[in-house]
Amino acid sequence: MGQKVNPHGLRVGIINGWDTQWYADKKEFAAYLKEDHTIRTFIKKKYFAAAVSRILIERAAGKIVVTIHTGRPGVLIGKAGAEIEVIKKDLAKLTKGKQVIINVIEVRKPDTDAQLVAESVAAQLEKRTSFRRAMKQAIGKTMRAGVKGVKMQVSGRLDGREIAGTEHYNEGSIPLQTLRADIDYGFAEAHTTFGMIGVKCWIYKGDVLKSAKKPEGGR
Repeated sequence: MGQKVNPHGLRVGIINGWDTQWYADKKEFAAYLKEDHTIRTFIKKKYFAAAVSRILIERAAGKIVVTIHTGRPGVLIGKAGAEIEVIKKDLAKLTKGKQVIINVIEVRKPDTDAQLVAESVAAQLEKRTSFRRAMKQAIGKTMRAGVKGVKMQVSGRLDGREIAGTEHYNEGSIPLQTLRADIDYGFAEAHTTFGMIGVKCWIYKGDVLKSAKKPEGGR
């Protein structure tokens, strides 16, 4: 089960919250969903160099609050906040004039963010770095940052092979089916001359426990 399900989605409502928070009736639901996807795609594509990890969207009283988690906040904010105003204007056009509020949160440890680690490895693969070297360097950096475990997987025509294959490396523990385990998951794609290579990353940061007391019947 843990292999096939997105680790974040599996834990929503247990130890993780929703990336999108709003309520809509049947008439508006599809439009809001498409609008959220458009906002995320636009920000991720235009500001890819800003190392965007997560984009959270909230809607209330006709306003859209977009919270961007980024490893390079200076790129998003710009000089004296000039870039924020540009993002607001662009998103206002995409959302047909709705009021958009932008919040920028810095990812203080990019080496422990699964999405940023996966994108980093994908960028190295596009520069023709050996996938083994890229993965092992990324795993080493992440483990030194103080996490409990990390697993990486790459799939595709690795190093120009005739037949696509999958390789993975891991260090530490990755309890994929333990719901209280705080596992960060990231996915990125590397567009190489041999085709597309998918990069997946799981980072285990420890258990989230409400209290130290174990439930009855628990291990």
